[in-house]
Amino acid sequence: MKSVRKLADGREIIYFDSDPSRVRDAVDTRDLPARSPASEMRRDPLTGEWIAMAAHRQSRTYKPPAELCPLCPSAPGRPSEIPESDYEVVVFENQFPSFAQGIPGSLSTVDGMPMVPSAPATGRCEVVCFTSDHNSSFGRLSAAQARAVVDVWADRTEALSETPGVEQVFCFENRGEEIGVTLHHPHGQIYGYPFVTPRTEKMLAAAEEYRAEHGSHVLGDVLAAERVDGRRVVVDSRHWTAFVPAAARWPVEVHVVPHRQVPDLVELTDEERDDLAATYLDVLRRFDRLYDRPLPYIAAWHQAPVRTGRDLSWLHLQLFSVLRSADKLKYLAGSESGMAVWISDVTPEQIADRLRAA
Repeated sequence: MKSVRKLADGREIIYFDSDPSRVRDAVDTRDLPARSPASEMRRDPLTGEWIAMAAHRQSRTYKPPAELCPLCPSAPGRPSEIPESDYEVVVFENQFPSFAQGIPGSLSTVDGMPMVPSAPATGRCEVVCFTSDHNSSFGRLSAAQARAVVDVWADRTEALSETPGVEQVFCFENRGEEIGVTLHHPHGQIYGYPFVTPRTEKMLAAAEEYRAEHGSHVLGDVLAAERVDGRRVVVDSRHWTAFVPAAARWPVEVHVVPHRQVPDLVELTDEERDDLAATYLDVLRRFDRLYDRPLPYIAAWHQAPVRTGRDLSWLHLQLFSVLRSADKLKYLAGSESGMAVWISDVTPEQIADRLRAA
């Protein structure tokens, strides 16, 4: 059951409920300023990559106390981003978006630099609250709750794919202060980019080259080899396999891959979604047992672009952490940040062993 409402400044908020009779009619009573999205993007002439400029995000909410959390349900005298007094899963347009609809302007160039195109950063940014429980986490959700979130990701992927200007949809979660999280309530985000991301372009090029040489999909062949060898496999279920990639960049990194090639979350069957919820929860709980503490992580869904490369895409989740030991962080220093050459402090096989034992 999906209920679409409006917040005080006109942004959409969407409630997803398991009970079809649930009525969502709470009104946002806050006095919010009118929206004036002003994000810009500029193309780096040395790499060809688009860079988003969203200076208004400097004023976004930063580490509020739990009693003032904007992602908790509203309470008497304490209105939040969610007007209702409870919710299951809720999605709303980000108040401080990197990409948005209705940004004025058109394709141009930076003053005095015709080699640097600029344009409004048209797209959409949404926040996904996984649960109303401030003190929970995705890994602590029930299988039914996790499955509900999977359905929401698919719903929003389909909706944003039809949004004007959007070329790729990215569902992700940042978890933990070490990652840079400023709101501790369990939540993720969805970006509708106005271009195909550099990472995706690189993967599509590699997939195309591999297919021309071998006649098959590179991730499909990787998946088959990992399942046969088993050395780096963490969880192997009916429809999904979670494994540490053989060339892992991060101290802790797991790829969760469907056994069937699909371009995006929308194309998953009910059985695949059920199995994904169970597999994902298994991996997340192993993450938290690895160092006997909540592991900071980024969960990144790699999906096909909206209009290109769909036959070359294979949906998968990249789940990784910056923590290289219980109390040490992996910093992206000179080699990684300057040259994009990664140097790992641990082997993928060692991490796979630890995660299987966790």
